[in-house]
Amino acid sequence: MKLLFASDSFKGTLSSEQTVELLAKAAKNVFGDIEYSGVAVADGGEGTTDAVISAENGEKIYVDVHGPLMEETRAYYGCFGKDKAVLEMAAASGLPMVPNELRNPLNTTTYGTGELIRDALDKGFTDISIAIGGSATNDGGMGCARALGVKFLDADGNELEGFGRDLEKVVKIDASGIDPRVKDAKITVMCDVTNPLCGKDGATNTFGAQKGGTPEILERLEAGMCNYRDIIKAQFGIDPDQIRGGGAAGGLGTALMVFLGGEMKSGIDTVLDLIDFNGRLNGVDLVVTGEGRTDWQSCFGKVMQGVGERSKAKGVPAVGLCGSLGKGADQIFDHGIVSLMTTVDAPMPLAEALDRAEELYYLGAIRMFRFIKAGMGI
Repeated sequence: MKLLFASDSFKGTLSSEQTVELLAKAAKNVFGDIEYSGVAVADGGEGTTDAVISAENGEKIYVDVHGPLMEETRAYYGCFGKDKAVLEMAAASGLPMVPNELRNPLNTTTYGTGELIRDALDKGFTDISIAIGGSATNDGGMGCARALGVKFLDADGNELEGFGRDLEKVVKIDASGIDPRVKDAKITVMCDVTNPLCGKDGATNTFGAQKGGTPEILERLEAGMCNYRDIIKAQFGIDPDQIRGGGAAGGLGTALMVFLGGEMKSGIDTVLDLIDFNGRLNGVDLVVTGEGRTDWQSCFGKVMQGVGERSKAKGVPAVGLCGSLGKGADQIFDHGIVSLMTTVDAPMPLAEALDRAEELYYLGAIRMFRFIKAGMGI
């Protein structure tokens, strides 16, 4: 029997790589000498770069960039193969980078994300995948585009800096100076958010409050975003409200697609393609996946859904070992997962479960493999 381990991280406790190690240890304990392989996975959110680097034996490239408040900071992206790079916008423009007392989407920018992309182009990468979750920004992606040569001009012809507060001031967009290498690059945008740029389900009204926006700030930002949308429509003939995911990351999705020609794809599907998950399934008899908490949301672009569907398509059963199960967890059975088990083995406070995460995961894996072994003997 050959096993493949491909679990998401358990946020705040176990990394994807740690789950592979613990599953391998438990499998050997139950089955003895058994063939297995493991791969780190992520769904296009936090940890995506590290997962791809680990799976593909890639390298980290560190870059000095500007953070969401235009502060100097250091970020990294991953590279593998001859021409592939993967980066997370959160590494340069993420919400955790902004102290709580300074969170105000009028004052944040995606400029540093553009600097990461520019560095990847400088180093010759032409296949660039960008995960856009976890942003601190609501600038419509202006900062990112500006770092790559796009100019956003006010009524006096002055170039704007590309903060959220500049959305309302834009009267013209000059994309003639965009980095020419962009047109020769394949830009893949990893995103499972479908929100448009503007409106009640748009970037500002859906995500602005969690980035520090008060009702007054959000009203101003939404008016600015509508202005930005209308200028893009008039100049480029593209309606950002018709772009699926155009409102992701405070409108960065729109900028990456309009100015860089990016292609929006599911985060988990992009990651699984990058690590050749289909190829790793060859000859495998059972896949073990999992996540910290499984509920109805797990069926919307998360690791277990992607792994389960790919496994099912290849005729390989997949089981899930999870920290806990919530409402609608059984919906994952429609996506190739044939069974679920939890790591927690008794009622306990959340704090205790988190503190004992490694121990509980290993013991849960032992129980799971014993059930599998029992089934093999029936």
